[in-house]
Amino acid sequence: MRRTMIATACMLVAAPAFAQSVGEKTGVNSMLGVSPSTADFVKEVALSDMFEIEASKLAQQKGTAQEKTFAAQMVTDHTKTSTELKGLVSGGKVKAELPTALDGSHQSKLDKLKGASGNDFSADFNSIQVSAHKDAVDLFERYAKGGDNADLKAWAGKTLPALKHHLEMAQNLDKARPAPTVGERR
Repeated sequence: MRRTMIATACMLVAAPAFAQSVGEKTGVNSMLGVSPSTADFVKEVALSDMFEIEASKLAQQKGTAQEKTFAAQMVTDHTKTSTELKGLVSGGKVKAELPTALDGSHQSKLDKLKGASGNDFSADFNSIQVSAHKDAVDLFERYAKGGDNADLKAWAGKTLPALKHHLEMAQNLDKARPAPTVGERR
């Protein structure tokens, strides 16, 4: 019993330090409310922007009228945040590397969208948008509160209201979607 208590105490003391060294992809930082490192934040934001732009371009071709309107806004807004982030990094205010291509997780989601059509496309696109914007709001909130780069922290705080609005818009996408036909899912 005593060993278990000691082991548990050690794990609790070490958890925050361990979580800070674990990449954002594991979700541990989010669960513990730990601010992401600057490098992780920049990487996740850049990947998210690239994915949003590409997924939204597909929605402009395949989506419903409401999804096309949403997608146009996402292309505009995520191009803007991508440009701003690149400016912070290239201007020397933020020391981090920007990814140049999607990672496997984002690419597989994009590939799934490419292969879908009709209500299947809408169901996948809408679900991905809600999930992605929930993750983005969480990421930006955590960095705005505890990030270690003042310029990036201020930018995260300034960008957060737009992301919250995107989440609301994404949550409303399903409401205007037509009922599925036989063989399709909602």
